[in-house]
Amino acid sequence: MGQNRRSFIKKAGLAGAALAGAARSVAQEAPVPYEILKPKRRPAPGQTLNIAVIGAGGMGTVDVNTALEHEGIRIVAACDLYDGRLEAAKERWGQDLFLTKNYKDILKRKDVDMVIIGTPDHWHKTISIDAMKAGKHVYCEKPMVHSVGEGQELIDAWKASGTVFMVGSQGLSSLGNEKAKELLEAGVIGDINYAEGFWARHSPAGAWQYPVPEDASEKTVDWATYISNTTKRGFDPLRFFRWRNYRDYGTGMSGDLFVHLFSSLHFITSSLGPERIAAMGGLRYWKDGREVPDVLLGMFNYPDSEAHPGFNLSLRCNFVDGTSGSTYLKINGSKGSMNIGWNDITVERNRTVHSDDPFLDAKEKETGTRSDRKQILPPQKMVYEVEKGYKGAHYDHFGNLFRAIREGGQVVEDPIFGFRACAPALLCNDSYFENRFIDWDPVNMKVV
Repeated sequence: MGQNRRSFIKKAGLAGAALAGAARSVAQEAPVPYEILKPKRRPAPGQTLNIAVIGAGGMGTVDVNTALEHEGIRIVAACDLYDGRLEAAKERWGQDLFLTKNYKDILKRKDVDMVIIGTPDHWHKTISIDAMKAGKHVYCEKPMVHSVGEGQELIDAWKASGTVFMVGSQGLSSLGNEKAKELLEAGVIGDINYAEGFWARHSPAGAWQYPVPEDASEKTVDWATYISNTTKRGFDPLRFFRWRNYRDYGTGMSGDLFVHLFSSLHFITSSLGPERIAAMGGLRYWKDGREVPDVLLGMFNYPDSEAHPGFNLSLRCNFVDGTSGSTYLKINGSKGSMNIGWNDITVERNRTVHSDDPFLDAKEKETGTRSDRKQILPPQKMVYEVEKGYKGAHYDHFGNLFRAIREGGQVVEDPIFGFRACAPALLCNDSYFENRFIDWDPVNMKVV
């Protein structure tokens, strides 16, 4: 059945048009042909949406600022456990902003339509469920949950709530991802057989050594609330401000970065996820007391399905990398490959040489000059880049969310999609710390 469905997709009109266009484009040698990716026209907003942020740190602040770039969006409240962030929120977004250290105060407000959850990972599930039960739409930063065991409870709460819930892996909504999905479905690189992704960093901030405020203390930080759902311990500013380094609160490199790659890959391929997971790595450089590695390698086996043939995935993350910032997702197929960025795609297709003239074929056989040995040939190449002035994947991600809220629809990265993207990332951590292979059922979303 899977092969039949895939064959049908590639025989559709889209496939014919895309392949014909690609063939004409890649035939040129210099300059490399390219196509400009243009954002879709969006309807004007029909209503003002009031939003609140729960967790007003780095990512929460970026999320709010991006949301406010859209028309008809107003922030009315902010919650954080550190006084300094609340003060900064009022200076940034207005003196009339409602401030609190208790997120439930925000959920009680009737003027809040949607909440942005930018807290450390160990609070994602609880706040998300409480928000949906209060009738609030939710934008929750990735990963959606802190452990695989939390996923189904959040999904059940979403199904019962009638709210719109979006996970914040913003690259999913990029023009690059959208075009890559179209090209793959059109058969431009053939059937997928392998994919790989890489995140590289080499800086203190990139490796989560975030600054610790001088006034950090139990007077300015609600430490008791912060650790109330995890291990009880004395106040430690590093565990609060550099939380990604500790397993009680964060999900390591895989939960922070691999989940982006899973989200994009699953969107492009329509995959439900891998069936087997393995990881290796180590703490090589940032030996600052953290509990998670700074080099991580993940290997994943994807089964044959209706959406795609079976393939393998390799993911790498390196916080000691001299390239200092390279990131990519590459999909290889039977006819070529795609290097996929949020703002650009490079397609390279295999080139073969053969004769279509039966007379020449016969003559070559007679003289013994014909050889079936393969030759080394340069690939055919096509580059796609976003239109100048494109506001970016993050902007589009919020645009998709706001449109769904206003029109009564849903989003691609809902809790089911979000769980299928974050589960293999979280299981990658389990594989690393438990030193074993882990089998996962991507259809029923459970460990085997």
